Amino acid sequence: MAIPNRGKAADRREPVAEPLKRSVAGCLRAIARRSEIEVTYASDRPALLGDKARLPEPARKLSAEDVAILRGHSDSMALRLGCHDVGVHRRLAPENASARAVFDAVEQARVEAIGSRRMAGVASNITAMLEDRYHRGGKYEDITDRADAPMEDAVALMVRERLTGQRPPVAARKIVDLWREHIEERAGKDLDGLMGSLENQRAFARSVRDLLTSLDMADETPFDPEDDDNEDESEAQDDEQQPSEGEAEEQSQGDRAEIEITDDSSDDMEDGATEDADAPSGELPDEAEDSESEQASESMRPPSPRASEPRGPEYKVYNPRFDEEIDAEDLCDADELSRLRTYLDKQLAHLQGVVGRLANRLQRRLLAQQNRAWDFDLEEGQLDPARLVRVVIDPFQPLSFKQEKDTNFRDTVVTLLLDNSGSMRGRPITVAATCADILARTLERCGVKVEILGFTTRAWKGGQSREAWLAGGKPPSPGRLNDLRHIIYKSADAPWRRARKNLGLMMREGLLKENIDGEALDWAHRRLLGRPEQRKILMVISDGAPVDDSTLSVNPGNYLERHLRWMIEEIETRSPVELLAIGIGHDVTRYYRRAVTIIDAEELGGAMTEKLAELFEEDAVGAPSPRRPARVAGGRR
Repeated sequence: MAIPNRGKAADRREPVAEPLKRSVAGCLRAIARRSEIEVTYASDRPALLGDKARLPEPARKLSAEDVAILRGHSDSMALRLGCHDVGVHRRLAPENASARAVFDAVEQARVEAIGSRRMAGVASNITAMLEDRYHRGGKYEDITDRADAPMEDAVALMVRERLTGQRPPVAARKIVDLWREHIEERAGKDLDGLMGSLENQRAFARSVRDLLTSLDMADETPFDPEDDDNEDESEAQDDEQQPSEGEAEEQSQGDRAEIEITDDSSDDMEDGATEDADAPSGELPDEAEDSESEQASESMRPPSPRASEPRGPEYKVYNPRFDEEIDAEDLCDADELSRLRTYLDKQLAHLQGVVGRLANRLQRRLLAQQNRAWDFDLEEGQLDPARLVRVVIDPFQPLSFKQEKDTNFRDTVVTLLLDNSGSMRGRPITVAATCADILARTLERCGVKVEILGFTTRAWKGGQSREAWLAGGKPPSPGRLNDLRHIIYKSADAPWRRARKNLGLMMREGLLKENIDGEALDWAHRRLLGRPEQRKILMVISDGAPVDDSTLSVNPGNYLERHLRWMIEEIETRSPVELLAIGIGHDVTRYYRRAVTIIDAEELGGAMTEKLAELFEEDAVGAPSPRRPARVAGGRR
C-alpha cells in the first residue's frame, strides 16, 4: 500500500485568506439573492458591473477592522443589487449633473440604511467602510470652505443619519458641519419625511426630488408625477397581458443594476483632492440599457443649431496664461525617466506577454490586408525583371520599372489620449501606459504612425488660475478655473524607441491630478487635423466624467460635462477624425457613439486592439463615406 506524502499535501495548503474570501463572496450572493454573481479580489478599486463584483484583496495580516471594511464593501454592493430597481431610478433621476449626483448618493444611502436597520453586523461593516473611505488621505479633516466639501456627500450622510440614527464618520464630519445649517434650513422637513418611504423606492425617489427642489437644485423642466404614474400603468397592463414574461423581465431589470463603488488607496490623491468616486454612493454609471435608449433617442433628435457657437454652450476659460503643453522629457530629467520606465516594466512584467500576443494578432490582421498590388511600366521605381527580356531583344527599348501600391491603412495616424487624473492612479494608469507602449510599437511595424498624449491639471483645486480669480475679487461665473497640463509622451513623427522612456512618467508621484476632458479632446483633435495623413483616428482612454473641484464649485454642476458632450458631437458629426473611447470601470457609451466599457484594467489591451482592428477592417472592406469638412472648435491657441 502506498503511503501518502503528507509533506507535499501540507505544502499545498490554501492561503489563510481563502476561507474569508469564500465567506464574503457567499454573503454577497445571499444578500443580493443572486447566485450567479462572479466575485473577484484585486488591488484595484472595488467595483460592481453587471454580474462581476471586484472587492479589495485582503492583506496577509488582517485585523478585525480590515475584515469589517472588506465586508462593508461587499454588503454595500449586495444591498444595491437586492434593494434597488434600475428602471425606477432611471425614470425618476434628474437630468442636471449636480442634482443627479445628490440623487444617486441618497439612493445608495437608502439601500445601505435598509440593510443597516435589519442587520446590526451590516450596520457596523458599512460604518467601518465609510470611516475608511473618508479617512484615507486626510482629504477632509482640515477643510474650512464649503466649496471644498462635496454637497452630495453631506446630503447622503445626513440622510443616513436620519434613517439609521448613526452619526457621520469622524473623518467626514467637517463636510456635514459645513453644509448642515444650509441643508437643515431649506430641506429639514424633507429629510424628516424620508423615513416613511424607506422601503418604497419610487416614493422615496419622489421625496428626494422634493428635497432637491427645496435646495434649488431641481431641473429646469420639473418632474411630473403623472408621467411616472402613466408609465407605471402601462407597465402594469403589459404585465397583465404577459404575466410570466413580464415578471421575468422586471426581475431581470432589477438584477441588472450596475454600480462602481470606488475607494481611494492610501496614496491615491493628495492635497485635498476630491473625485466623484469618493461619494458615499460611489460613482453610479448609467446602465447599459439606459445608454442604449439615450443613444437611440439622440439619433432621432434633430441637430441643434450650434453653428454660431464658437466654443460650446457658455464655456470659457478664466485665465489660459497658466496652461501648459509640454513634452514628457521636460517634466523630469533623463535619469528619473529611465528609473520610472524600469519601474513600469517591473510592475507589469506578466502583462507584457498577454498584451504582446494581442498586438501580434492585430499585426497579423493588418498585414493580411496588404494585397500586394503593383503599378507597371513606370519611368522610375523598382526595376521590373519580368520585362528585361524586351531590352535583350531590342536594346533600344527603355528599362521598365514597377512600384507597389500603398494599402488602405498605410496612410493613417492614430492618437491615444490617456486620462492622467488622480482616479487612474495605481493599476489603471500602469496598464494604460503599458498597452499604449506595446500598441505604438505594433502599429509602427505596420507603417501606422501613433501619437500618445496625456491630460491632467498642474494643481489640485485651481492653482494659479484660482489665485488670480481670488485676487480679482471672485467675479461670478469665471469659467474653467484650473491650470491645464497637456503632456506629449510621443509625437506622431517620433520613433517608438526614442519615446518609450517617456511613458514611465505616468508612474511619477504627484503627476496625476484632475481631468478636464473637453479641452483635452479639443487639443488632441486639433493636433490630428494638422497631420497630413488621409485617415485620422482618435482613441480616448478614461475612467470617469470630467472633474475639477475648483471649476465646479463656482459654475453649474454640469459645466465640464456639457462642454465635453459638445466637443464629442463636434468631432463625431463635423470632423473627418474617427473617434472612439474606452472606459475603465465607467460607462462612456453615454458620451461616445463608438465606445466600449471594461470593468478590469487588464482587459484594456484586448479592448484597444479589438477596436482598432475593427476600424482597419472596415477600411479594408470599403473606405468610409466622406464627411463634411472639419470645423475646428475654438480652444487654447
